[in-house]
Amino acid sequence: MGERREWLNLAEAVRFELTNGLPRRRFSRPVPSTARPRFLAQHYRHRRRGTRPVPGRFLHPLLHVVFLRYKTTRMTSDTSLASSLRLHPTVVAITQSIRERSGAGRAAYLATVVKQRAARLTRRRLSAANLAHGYASLPNGDKLRVVAEPVPMIAIVSSYNDVLSAHQPLANYPTIIKAEVRKHAAIAQFAGGVPAMCDGVTQGQPGMELSLFSRDVIAMSTAIALTHDLYDGAVLLGVCDKIVPGLLMGALSFGHLPAIFVPAGPMPSGLSNKEKGNIRKLHAQGKVEPAALLAAEMAAYHSEGTCTFYGTANSNQMLLEAMGLLIPGAAFVPPNDPRRTLLTQAASVRMAALAKVQRGLGEWVNERVLVNAIVALLATGGSTNHTMHWVAIARAAGFELTWQDIDALSRVTPLLTRLYPNGDADVNDFNRVGGTGFLFRELLAAGLMHDDVDTVMGHGLSHYAQSLTAETSQLTYAAPVAVSDDLTVLRPASEPFSAEGGLRLLTGNLGQAIIKVSAVAPEHRVITAPAHVFDTQLDVVAAFKANRFVADSVVIVRNQGPRACGMPELHQLTPALSVLLDRGLNVALVTDGRMSGASGKVPAAIHITPSADKNGPLSKVQDGDMIYLNAITGELKVLMNDEEFAARTPALMSNTSHHSGMGRELFANFRMLVSSADEGASVLF
Repeated sequence: MGERREWLNLAEAVRFELTNGLPRRRFSRPVPSTARPRFLAQHYRHRRRGTRPVPGRFLHPLLHVVFLRYKTTRMTSDTSLASSLRLHPTVVAITQSIRERSGAGRAAYLATVVKQRAARLTRRRLSAANLAHGYASLPNGDKLRVVAEPVPMIAIVSSYNDVLSAHQPLANYPTIIKAEVRKHAAIAQFAGGVPAMCDGVTQGQPGMELSLFSRDVIAMSTAIALTHDLYDGAVLLGVCDKIVPGLLMGALSFGHLPAIFVPAGPMPSGLSNKEKGNIRKLHAQGKVEPAALLAAEMAAYHSEGTCTFYGTANSNQMLLEAMGLLIPGAAFVPPNDPRRTLLTQAASVRMAALAKVQRGLGEWVNERVLVNAIVALLATGGSTNHTMHWVAIARAAGFELTWQDIDALSRVTPLLTRLYPNGDADVNDFNRVGGTGFLFRELLAAGLMHDDVDTVMGHGLSHYAQSLTAETSQLTYAAPVAVSDDLTVLRPASEPFSAEGGLRLLTGNLGQAIIKVSAVAPEHRVITAPAHVFDTQLDVVAAFKANRFVADSVVIVRNQGPRACGMPELHQLTPALSVLLDRGLNVALVTDGRMSGASGKVPAAIHITPSADKNGPLSKVQDGDMIYLNAITGELKVLMNDEEFAARTPALMSNTSHHSGMGRELFANFRMLVSSADEGASVLF
């Protein structure tokens, strides 16, 4: 075991130094004496090939693949080296399938990108009056530079507000960005702000019915900010649920411009997410007073920064790193950490350089990048919301990503993390024990992620298979730990929590749905039980308080789809249904609505399409119908004769009062035009 650990540590040092553009040099760490013969045999074989021969104990770059793959078996043959370079066949097949089916759409998108790039740096398409208006508020020094040189102009698009704890730290980022890019022959301008609502504030409230639609509003707002056409690149400031997908979709409509995201990081850990969940369940049973519940919630959500559970907001940051759109290691550094400012400055420096290169975001985000994002989502048990958001993002770049693609990738992607609600740890724990550097190294080594991608750091996802050190005077990186510091939180691909990923596609005579299995115990993944049909989550909570659930149940909550009411998250159901599970009942949720990105241990078939408001099969389910849900085989159906079921008359949506009030009447056109969940639930594509 000691020799293996020495080998793993050496392998990571080699991989880090050789994939990050550092000079080849002698390593301070000696080769283990027991491993030296094999080490030198590998070295001299490459030297004899003439592939970048090196003297003495200097190392060839290809050796990092050998060392990275050296886990329990030796790799001493040319055949094993070639094998180590291969991607998983399913990853290859899905990537190729996305590329082929998207051929026409992607070609049209790239043609638009090329057209928009014309005369980008000189801004020749704008008139003198156009330019004068755009330059009017710039400091005099910046005015002189942008006219005389001309230097690149960088747009800052921010989702800052005070109500969103994750976005409050963004307030001073524009000042940091402007000062930093000025040092690197560029200028930055605050181009526009976008709305950013907090799902935590609006859960169970009328505002939640605008949450999903806000993503498309944010995309359009981003486009409005960039459409001034002054800019050569964009810095996008955002963190939370719908904001990051909206910013990315909007930026992709200006795909000729390079873009980089700058997050704010998670708040320090407070009251644990597990304890918070327990108090919620006690309150649902009337055993905890409202004041005590509020005190617990405020102890969990207590300062600026992202909520620490692994919901949609933190899944956003995971996927952005997997796509190469953040500075490496930026996802989970807290706002009060000195490295946070260094990361923002580093993003500014990178954008100053990228703005001078004739290649943009729309060209970086290809089918390989999309697959990398989905694999990262699956390997970490991330938010179900991304089965819609990343479908919409793919469409913004000219690609057609399907739930079938996600399901196929999930079947071969191991689950490597246990983060709440999939476990007890939070994202601060994840970052402490190895973080994204460890995770991406493992997935790359397993052939599950594409290294052949463009990122804001240059070519190759291997830029992200490194760990940010604790140094606070400057950003420094090191090889990720060879072995996770806590195997209850983060594991290697060779020893996963599960051989398959966190999400599944369910199909059957009720349509198709998404289920998050990473938080569901194996004994709860199959259920056959009678349906209890409701039209709102408040009706379910009322039934729970009236003790109507005394036996196994499949709770149906329908008419919650995008067209019906904006597809709100049904987060208020979680405590009640969790209590039923704790009482020993078999219970599941089936709905055309959404659950929170932090949905937990109750099996929940969500995002059902076609939805009930479209007269989908869910509209024909009646109280007492036997429902069969099997998350292992991917089945969801009502157990009755198909002809008899098809002959039933769909139940009409009985409640339309939520179509007005609290701003909801302004979104009537959205409800009419929005696509189904499997198509991204968007009015834009």
